[in-house]
Amino acid sequence: MRRSVLKGMVALGAVAAVLGTAATTAVAQDALEQAQESGYIRVGFANEAPYGFATPDGKLTGEAPEVAKAILAKMGINEVDGVLTEFGSLIPGLKAGRFDMIAAGMFITPERCEQVQFSEPSYGIGQAFLVADGNPKNIVDYGTIAESGDLTLAVMAGAVEADYAEKAGVPQDQLVILPDQSSLVSAVRAGRADAAALTANSIARMADNNEGVESTEPFGEVAGESVKGHGGFAFRPEDTALYEEFNKHLKEFIGTEEHIELVSQFGFGEGYLPNKTTEELCAGE
Repeated sequence: MRRSVLKGMVALGAVAAVLGTAATTAVAQDALEQAQESGYIRVGFANEAPYGFATPDGKLTGEAPEVAKAILAKMGINEVDGVLTEFGSLIPGLKAGRFDMIAAGMFITPERCEQVQFSEPSYGIGQAFLVADGNPKNIVDYGTIAESGDLTLAVMAGAVEADYAEKAGVPQDQLVILPDQSSLVSAVRAGRADAAALTANSIARMADNNEGVESTEPFGEVAGESVKGHGGFAFRPEDTALYEEFNKHLKEFIGTEEHIELVSQFGFGEGYLPNKTTEELCAGE
């Protein structure tokens, strides 16, 4: 009797697994079909120039949104609505259905790969710090912060820079966790942080657009490891059809003349093309 019940439970479990797989496939297909039928999709962004931001008149732009719009147009989806979200809330917002993909230049990391499905990367870039004009404290990289014992470093909540700081041996009490890019600038200008960490492109733009601050020289290693970050577009794992169609067009697009011309206005170009695959990045290689 016990064996029969167990057999029945196994059989029911197998049926449930098949039905669950079918349901997941249907949902994944629906995400793409719905976007194509309506010609409309929502994307999450974090207002971090030059990766993804809103202009004063409300236009969604930046490297990631513009590449996304170009790829989505090839898929028959011409209306893209941006949903402004704090960086640390982008993945939870995607999983909760607030938007259908993330177009924020998000770095592809093993930890994030466990939560979302990433496209192939659209760029690769190193790090830099925002510091006060003249760099009076001679800050070079994360090692400078770790060795000082008293210098403070501002990082953005949910961004990869906090992980880099930890690898370099920066104690938590020397970190200032802030929600967005403008907060990083304000902290350095007001002296609440001695430096702020982001990608070299973002830091250069912040320095150009704000008085009293400058960028350190870009660097590509932390604690002897490469920190050249590669950014891509994130999707819910169950939205397989949407991800696969987007990724197919993206791989054909990256590195073309059309792509380089599109992203050069944001400081990207041939020198920022990716040199790793998503499979390698998700594996931590």
